Amino acid sequence: MGSVGDCFDNAMMESFWSRMQVELLDRQRCNTRIELANAIFEYLEIWHNRQRRHSSLGILTPIQIEKTPTVA
Repeated sequence: MGSVGDCFDNAMMESFWSRMQVELLDRQRCNTRIELANAIFEYLEIWHNRQRRHSSLGILTPIQIEKTPTVA
């Protein structure tokens, strides 16, 4: 599609979908679309955005960063 690093490079999204496949979709079976939608919502809002450790935050969760007192 394009060269590495340009606006057409979708490696970040491919990495995200791969991670979601391994951490969520391969581990549980959903019988309805509603169950699947709820599982994806819970994965994104509860696990990925709040509890997963982020390398850009010094391998801390966003909640740990918010609880850390700031030095002025």
